[in-house]
Amino acid sequence: MGKSTGELKLNYKRTALIGFAFFGILLLWQVYDSWCPTFLTDIFARRMYGISSAELKAGDPDKILNVQWLVGIIMACDNLAALILLPIFGNLSDKTNTRIGKRMPYILVGTVVSAIAFPFVPLFFHYNNIAGMVIMMAVVLMFMMMYRNPAVALMPDITPKPLRAKANGIINIMGYFGGAFATVLGIFLKLSDYINVADEARKLWIIEIPFIIASILMVISALVLFVTIRENKIEAEIRSELELGEKMAAIENPVDDDKPMSTANKRMLWAILGAEFFWFMADNSLGTYLGNYVIYYLNSKSSATMILIIVGGLASVIGFAIAGSIADKIGRKWTISCGLAITLLGLVIMTMVGPTGKVVGENGEFSFPALMYAVGAIRGFGMALVHNCSFPMVVELCSSKKIGRFTGFYYAASMSAQTVTPILLGLVFYKSRIWRVLPVYSAIMLTISCAIFTLFVKNIKAVKVANAKGLEAIGEDD
Repeated sequence: MGKSTGELKLNYKRTALIGFAFFGILLLWQVYDSWCPTFLTDIFARRMYGISSAELKAGDPDKILNVQWLVGIIMACDNLAALILLPIFGNLSDKTNTRIGKRMPYILVGTVVSAIAFPFVPLFFHYNNIAGMVIMMAVVLMFMMMYRNPAVALMPDITPKPLRAKANGIINIMGYFGGAFATVLGIFLKLSDYINVADEARKLWIIEIPFIIASILMVISALVLFVTIRENKIEAEIRSELELGEKMAAIENPVDDDKPMSTANKRMLWAILGAEFFWFMADNSLGTYLGNYVIYYLNSKSSATMILIIVGGLASVIGFAIAGSIADKIGRKWTISCGLAITLLGLVIMTMVGPTGKVVGENGEFSFPALMYAVGAIRGFGMALVHNCSFPMVVELCSSKKIGRFTGFYYAASMSAQTVTPILLGLVFYKSRIWRVLPVYSAIMLTISCAIFTLFVKNIKAVKVANAKGLEAIGEDD
């Protein structure tokens, strides 16, 4: 490739292959977030009340809320570790230089260790070993952090700045395919069928199979990435394009590694990260507690959560597919602001949805409220616009030498939010004894985020670029 004509073209084939990194990330994360909070709820119910969460739900359902702050602490401890580790691995990978690239060693090691440890989480849960389960969760998270930052940094490493929003859309779509595998497994292997039965009727394979399949697919995705993406070779071939991209970036002041970051760029970075903190406060509260919300408040089958996630994922794919084009027309700032406003609308609707009261399950579960699917679609589409444009805005503010570090900044904001929000919301549940504070809490956090972003982030458009189309787009190889 390596053009110097003033025209930049996105290589869709290569970008999709880079997306296999994100495929593995979202695959594991979807299983982790969908199963682990309910595992923790059940195991803490046994420690505090001597009975399972299913027995507690049948006898004294309000006490389920009492254990949510403990669930929040464990989930937050994981995120606290990520807050520390992500910037470390980002900086390390920036300074790494090997024959297979600077990101690939971390991706391969992180994948293998995470994949080995992951199936032990449900195994320890099944045998009521809380220490073993939490330790395995910590091991998985630590090595996923080794994998995550370098994997995400790989896209901006070999994509010119003006093309990163569209490239980010493609790799996020690939990631949602990974999440879809996990959610389909959750439809057929219902967590509620395991949780809502007597101990002697619980079958380990129901909860073990999703973790094993996630591990296998994560390893396969990393191998595909390793075989098809040669970091050093690609970076050398497109060096002139990366340099041209620097000149066309959507920033107030040009980036210069030999000078301190300009005041305007620093102000922009802090505003983006501040808004990001609050939208992750909102989004992660749903990600952490939605499964429990469906099982313990809406009293529906856990498969309904999985279908809801698929609906949201399909809407997200649409959002990711068009977000780059929208940003080309109105700028990344207003694309993100619109996404936040759309998501807020979905949360307002969610506050109006309660249990249906219509028994349909053999274990007494209610039918799932149909309006929740609309909420999932609205939220999925809105947050896709947000996530698609926000990461490129952050790495736009640095040179290629610091992409890992600035990826660390992006994840430091998100992980600090995901450290605080499970504990804070868990305490709100504990004090209020009301499940419906979940959408209200999320809506408040999202409103703060939207206000920060809209008021303090400038809308700077990149110079327009051409994108490869048709056979040209898929034919340019690395």
